[in-house]
Amino acid sequence: MKKVAEYGFANEKVIPFPHIDSAASGGAESAIPLHASLWGLAFKRVVDVFFSLFVIVFGFPFYMLIAALIKLTSEGSVLFVQDRVGKDEKPFKFYKFRTMSVGNNDNAHRDFAKDFINGEAKGLHDAANGQRVFKITSDPRVTSIGRFLRRTSLDELPQFINVLRGEMSLVGPRPPLGYEVPHYKDWHRKRLSVKPGLTGLWQVRGRSTVPFDEMVRLDMKYIENWSFLLDLKIILRTIPVMLFGLGGY
Repeated sequence: MKKVAEYGFANEKVIPFPHIDSAASGGAESAIPLHASLWGLAFKRVVDVFFSLFVIVFGFPFYMLIAALIKLTSEGSVLFVQDRVGKDEKPFKFYKFRTMSVGNNDNAHRDFAKDFINGEAKGLHDAANGQRVFKITSDPRVTSIGRFLRRTSLDELPQFINVLRGEMSLVGPRPPLGYEVPHYKDWHRKRLSVKPGLTGLWQVRGRSTVPFDEMVRLDMKYIENWSFLLDLKIILRTIPVMLFGLGGY
């Protein structure tokens, strides 16, 4: 079985994950497929609830600060509510801090998402760090504060509400938009067999510099080799990704 380290991230800012690589080679006896472990799912849910409550309660002043900055710098609501696809392809309302000006057309993103999933997006060259980027960069629809929130992933903080409601988990594949799923190949749909997450291997293994098929392979590795320790490592390694904006645009 091919190791994650061999999936083509040689020129990317990648955080190594020896736990996953050893599991892919059959060296991690504690690895349990996430969808096959009832006790694992129950424990994961308990951690999701307590961690989300902690962040929402103690982070409330920070939420209010971000909300104030959004209101002061652009017109429109603080929260952006969007339909996303969750576990077993069930739709749910997905929350983010608004990072774009209101009244925008999403045709450009629809076209990009289709090409990205079909492997036809060649990626843009980021002169600042010499990387390929599979993301719409310098998007004129994004507000000034929105660029900072996106780069640091702080726009994702309202998703702790989704986690508390049971629609998402702290760690897992990122939830796709409804218009993205029809372009999936059959093997891509396996990433929808578990709850989507706030963060995952994709975020700590390159983020927007990772092609779609390789992102799905990372999701598969996570699902097949899940453990509480792996979740903890991903959460801890998400922190420097947020602080330094690695792979974020």
